[in-house]
Amino acid sequence: MTSEQLKHKSSFRYNMSFYYQSTIIYFIVFSLYLIIRGEVVDNSYTLVIKDPVLYFLAIIVVISILALLFNLFKKRHIEIDQNGIVFISRFKRREIPVEKIESIRLTRERRTVQTKAFKLIILKLKSRKRRLLVRPTDYENFDELIKRFQELKTRIESK
Repeated sequence: MTSEQLKHKSSFRYNMSFYYQSTIIYFIVFSLYLIIRGEVVDNSYTLVIKDPVLYFLAIIVVISILALLFNLFKKRHIEIDQNGIVFISRFKRREIPVEKIESIRLTRERRTVQTKAFKLIILKLKSRKRRLLVRPTDYENFDELIKRFQELKTRIESK
């Protein structure tokens, strides 16, 4: 790749902050419940381990940790350059050249509160009936991702 092509290539990694935050919160709730549920008898503290709520919280923490590790292992990201869009994970790579994209639509917020969490990018491909949905908030630096999709949209519409 030339330096000009590298300048117009952008890579956006999958945002893992939700998984980190939820795992930490579930672990804190589990720990606090474990501490609160314990018994203080004769100046000694004993843990109450035979509690179904404690088992339930432990299962939630384990599932949250597994989901975090699985998503870290997948290494999902999107690359956008002048030639098209590439959806990449550890297991597969899907390239969509600009010639195969029929249209790109960026949805606007219809709510009174201006949140970017509900914004979607809808890709309509020439060779596929169903549309591809990209949620920009799922990726790091989503403002730049939206900007790159808008640039690609103007490029497609000008053809």
